[in-house]
Amino acid sequence: MENEKMTLTKTAKLVLQEQEYELPTFTGSEGEVGIDISQLRSKTGAITADSGYGNTGSCQSAITFIDGEKGILRYRGYPIEELAEKSNFTEVSYLLIFGHLPNKKELEKFQFGLTHHSLIHEDMKKFYEGFPPTAHPMGILSSMVSSLSAFYPEAGYNADVELNIIRLLSKLKTIAAFSYKKSIGQPYVYPRNDLSYSADMLHMMFAVPSEVYEVPKVLEEALDLLLILHADHEQNCSTSTVRMVGSSEANLFASISAGICALWGPLHGGANQQVITMLEKIRDDGGDYKKYINLAKDKESKFKLMGFGHRVYKNFDPRAKILKASADKVLEQLGVKDPMLDIAKNLEEIALKDPFFIERKLYPNVDFYSGIIYRAMGIPTNMFTVMFALGRLPGWIAQWKEMRETPGARIYRPRQIYVGETTRSYVALEKR
Repeated sequence: MENEKMTLTKTAKLVLQEQEYELPTFTGSEGEVGIDISQLRSKTGAITADSGYGNTGSCQSAITFIDGEKGILRYRGYPIEELAEKSNFTEVSYLLIFGHLPNKKELEKFQFGLTHHSLIHEDMKKFYEGFPPTAHPMGILSSMVSSLSAFYPEAGYNADVELNIIRLLSKLKTIAAFSYKKSIGQPYVYPRNDLSYSADMLHMMFAVPSEVYEVPKVLEEALDLLLILHADHEQNCSTSTVRMVGSSEANLFASISAGICALWGPLHGGANQQVITMLEKIRDDGGDYKKYINLAKDKESKFKLMGFGHRVYKNFDPRAKILKASADKVLEQLGVKDPMLDIAKNLEEIALKDPFFIERKLYPNVDFYSGIIYRAMGIPTNMFTVMFALGRLPGWIAQWKEMRETPGARIYRPRQIYVGETTRSYVALEKR
């Protein structure tokens, strides 16, 4: 399936130690050119050195297209702007995982599954009791997802995969909400079948059993939008982790658990949490945001404005444009008055006008705005990355599924350039 949109083009020439080699090149459906080095080692004895895999295409994929220079993001060919405006998270999840927008019957069946598989096994509640009150919700989330493989083992890929996909999508919001309740010492709130995916998540987080809680529409819509914008982002660190673990034919739950751990890192999913930490630092220092703008410009300063710029996007992050409008709407409708949010808006205003940031294309990114919105919604900082994982789940599943269904897919096994000691003779302990 994947090779149908790959066309063989001209060959690339490599000259190594005065010997010339021809390497095939391919062009993807959006014009991306790749040099096929799959036979490089067998032909030349050499390998490529690409720290961080920044120039390496680890797979062919039909899921997500990104053009960082032009600020383009598409899921299965659909612009993120259209999906954000016209779709919802459930429909986008179906699109990513199954490759097409669902018709009415397909969507109703999918929604029914997500609603009626949201309960977790009662025995899993005992696992929560074993975590200390200080446990980070991401650590709990990863552990609980991994434990699902004990409750729902795969008898065979084809027989169980679609049901397990539904189970995981449905149960993750319950696991995440229970992780939050555990961290604040409140009783768990069970899922409700009459609520949308996003409303159910928020209800389980913020409701208290003895009180009536109605999820505000503005919060439901804001969360649904955030989940859509985070649903997939090509071969990032956590997605590549899911594919790498899954390439060993590890089950769905184990592979996603590994992805959650990768997302946990502050350089990846924890970036929006760092935005809030930065804003807290500025607030505690008197709120002088101009001081920190100047520090960010100073080469001698080690201060970095978090939430500005992006490794992939050399233009404005398309997700950030959408979230900027949403942030204004959410803050206005909630009537939130928070000095940190004022600081964030001031930083944004300066960065969008200052030549220093414009020339370097250091625009506010999706992490900057998502952190602001989550804080306005009342979601605590240590839950930001959990919410990110909830959104990224359909993308991880789609990537895992695509990898498992690719004919001839190999287990991931990168090479290395060894720089250690050469052969040494063992020296007895008494002579060292």
